[in-house]
Amino acid sequence: MNIDLLISAMQYTFMQRALLVGIMIALSSSFLGVFLVLRRYSMIGDGLAHVSFATVAFALLFQQSPLIISIPIVILASFLILNLSEENRIGGDAAIGLVASFSVALGVFVSSLAKGFNVDLFSYLFGSILVIGQSDVYISIALSIVVIGVILYYYQDLFALTYDEEYAVVMGKKPKKLSRILAVLTSITIVLGIRVVGTMLISSLIIFPTVSALQYNRGFKQTIVLAMIISITAVIIGVLVSFAFNLPTGSTIVLTNGAIFFISYMIRLIKGGS
Repeated sequence: MNIDLLISAMQYTFMQRALLVGIMIALSSSFLGVFLVLRRYSMIGDGLAHVSFATVAFALLFQQSPLIISIPIVILASFLILNLSEENRIGGDAAIGLVASFSVALGVFVSSLAKGFNVDLFSYLFGSILVIGQSDVYISIALSIVVIGVILYYYQDLFALTYDEEYAVVMGKKPKKLSRILAVLTSITIVLGIRVVGTMLISSLIIFPTVSALQYNRGFKQTIVLAMIISITAVIIGVLVSFAFNLPTGSTIVLTNGAIFFISYMIRLIKGGS
């Protein structure tokens, strides 16, 4: 990799925007991911990513902002998944599958009305972080700060719920309320991440850094910090490598995350960890 090329690349405004937005979303998704993965809620992110595909198709069909259209609809979809999963006859994985498959079918149907998968929809499918506009930067930073701020505000409650839900109930916590807070934050993070890695890959930003950090058997707070470091590292490497070699940015970030997980997993095996 040409170091001079990367140094010169940092002088471009679009690269500065890409890294800034990528880092902010990496922070919020990895922070949130620790709670979701440990509560075995990580697949809700994948389900909501499929919902965001349908919302983006609708937004492009009606020439509206995908960000503005997607956030409220994806939040409603997250509540629907939670309500379905709380039904005795429908499990959480089945609820996610129902909503996800329906959303993909709806997205494909809507895109056919718009004469197929055009360039705009393709960029939302697999990410287009290098063409982020100034307004996207402001919105991404603001919403990322909101996500991180809400998690910090409810940190003790979420921590108790994550490790022992029955104990949390005894302590006066409200599992349903906290689950819906997590669902809203996940929805916002999913929509924000569309521009980074696309609707088809965004759930990886939530899952990969956390499972990589968990390989090192650290405490809860240390795992969160490590997940954030891993996520930021993957985004920075992914953006720079994709620019240097003219590769798709979203998939490069995800592959970097995958490589970090493989290295972390091998380290744990070599050390004889269980």
